[in-house]
Formats: sequence, structure tokens, C-alpha cells
Amino acid sequence: MEASEGWALVILGAFLLTGYVAYVIGPRIFVPRVTLLLIIGALCGPSILDLVPKQVSNWFPFVAHMALAMVGFLLGESFVQKELKEKGRVILWISIGETVLTASIVFGALVTIGAPIVLALILAGIAPASAPAAIFETIREGKAKGPLTDTVLGVVAIDDAWGVMAFSLLFVAAQAVAGQGAASSELLNGLWQIFGAILVGGVIGLPMAWLTGRIKQGEPTLVEAVGCVFLCSGVATVLNVSYLLAAMVLGAVVANLAKHHARPFHAIEGISEPFFAVFFLLAGFRFELKTLATLGLIGGVYVAARAIGLVVGGAIAGKVVEAPSEVRKRVGWCILPQAGVALGFALLAQEKLPGIGDRVLPLVIATTVLFEIAGPLIARWQLYRAGEIGELSGKAA
Repeated sequence: MEASEGWALVILGAFLLTGYVAYVIGPRIFVPRVTLLLIIGALCGPSILDLVPKQVSNWFPFVAHMALAMVGFLLGESFVQKELKEKGRVILWISIGETVLTASIVFGALVTIGAPIVLALILAGIAPASAPAAIFETIREGKAKGPLTDTVLGVVAIDDAWGVMAFSLLFVAAQAVAGQGAASSELLNGLWQIFGAILVGGVIGLPMAWLTGRIKQGEPTLVEAVGCVFLCSGVATVLNVSYLLAAMVLGAVVANLAKHHARPFHAIEGISEPFFAVFFLLAGFRFELKTLATLGLIGGVYVAARAIGLVVGGAIAGKVVEAPSEVRKRVGWCILPQAGVALGFALLAQEKLPGIGDRVLPLVIATTVLFEIAGPLIARWQLYRAGEIGELSGKAA
């Protein structure tokens, strides 16, 4: 074995053990494991202590892809037909309300302070995107259960679709204002990302649902489940559609059609912990705290407007559909984390509109540092106040 491969294993082992330490320490200091791992990753990264070779950051896209594919699949279980009949209307309208109001408030606030229209449109399109992995892991770690938890999981599960749609529409508008003529292709690409993902998830989900329950429980189920989830995610990526949404549709198809649908979800959940630990450490490792200096007035207004939009949008939409009081008050606070999807949108903006995009990317990187570290803390507190986490330590009552 090459020495470099040996060091790679040393680093990977250290990452996993750090994940274990965070698992043990987090409950004792009342900090979600997600936040703790992100902070540790940032401290060890090149911008602070520089304890890990910079090449390690090259692992991030692949690890993130696998971790988010698992998150998408597990979130798909939220879309069981019986539960959708009971909660689907609430989840649908709250997610729409948050998306529309967040984009509107961010756009209005930025225009009010004199930001360029193109910049305001792009940031308004990015604002509704959330971070499913951080939210899901915070809920799982705290063993949260209840109406607020169910609503948050449902909203996060379809946020990817609404986020792609909102960004596509507003980015088309931004390109039109900027005088670019190819805006219609971006709209078509956005629609393809959504409906193509649904197609991929459905096509692979049908044989997976048939297989589940027809093979021996245990290791064969684990192999089948992981194989299908990664296959679905890979095909979606090759076809340039949302792999997170495709994995979610895969999970929804299995949850509704499989004979023993719980087996693959238990299998994926059972092996996901190491992937999540490495994913959040690497996400923190990539954070450059110096980007916080790039926030300025526009960044500060964006952060405040996004938070207001999510909270107020959830409250108004929740009231319209007569959601429980605790859900209306707290759902927006629980989906503040923002990461990979938002950064993907910012990178696209930088590629297609270099002038404005060069301002968008560092600002979005800086704000994701804030939202990704503080968001899980706020979500944990809101779930605790709603009575759905027994203790702040994350131990179920």
C-alpha cells in the first residue's frame, strides 16, 4: 500500500473517531452533533489551525453525494399515502408559503437598500433553499417526535423541488434584466431537474419496491438498499437532474409500494452515521471564516430577510391551513440551515453571470457558515420548546 493511501486511511479513521467523540460530547454540552462537527471541521481546516492536508477537501463532493442520497431516500418515507392524507395539505401549503414569502421578502429588502436588481433576484432565488442533511440529523439525534417534527421533515423533503423551481424562475428574470437572451434554456433546465428527477426515482423505485420483501432480511436487504440508492443518485447526476429529489422519490415509491417497506429504511439508517460524520466534518473543513468579512450590509440584510421570510411564511401558511399553534410558530425556525443546494445555485450564477455572480458566491458562502452552524442549534431549541425532544441533551423522554 502506498504511504499516501495509508495516510488517507489514518485521516478517515480520525474523522470517524471524531464523529464518535461528537456523539458522546454533544449531548453533554447541549450542542447538536451537526454544529459540533462543523465547528471542529472549521477549526481543523486550512483557514484556522490547518491540521489536515488541503487535498482532503477533494473528498467532499463524493462524500456529500452519498450522504445526501441517503438523506433523500430516508426523507422519502415521509410521503406514505396514509400520512399524506392526514398531513399533506399542511406540509404542501407551508412549504409553498415559506418559499414564496422568503423569496419576496429577500428581494424587497435588498432592493430597498439599493442592491442591484439582478443581485436581488439571484439572492431571492437562493434564499428558500434549505439543508436537508443538517435538519434531518438534528431531528434524528434528538429523537424528536410530534406534529412539528413531522411537518419539518415533510417540508424539507419537498424544499428541493420548490427551491429549484424558485431559483430557475428568478434566475431567468435576472438574466433578462442583465440582457442575456438564453434565459428560456435555464427555465427548461430547471423543469428538467425536477421532472427528470421524479422520472429517475420512479423508474428505479418500482423494481426496488418489488425486490423489498422478496429477499432475505439482513445483509441482502442492506446490499440491495444501498445499491439502489446509489444507483438512483448516480443516474440522476449523469442525467443532470436533482439527485436529492430523485432519491426522495425513490424512497416515497418504496414506502408506498413495498411489501416490507421498513426494511430498506432501517438498513440505510443503520449505515448512514459514518457518512454523516465525515460529511459534516468535511463541510466544516471547507468553511473559510474570512468570508464572513464579505457579508457587509447586503449580507446582513439577506440573513435577516431570509430568517423573517421562513418564519413569517410558515406562520401565515400554517394559519391558513389551520396547522397546530406550535407548528405555525416554530416550523420556519427549524429550517434555517442552508448549505449545498444554495452553494450550487451560487456557483451557477457565477458561471452564467460572472459580474454579479462573483459577488454572489462569497456572500452565499459566508451566510451558509452562519446558517449551517447556528441553524441546528435553533432547530433543537424550537423542537424542545414544542415538547418534541425530551431533553436538550437529545435523549428522548
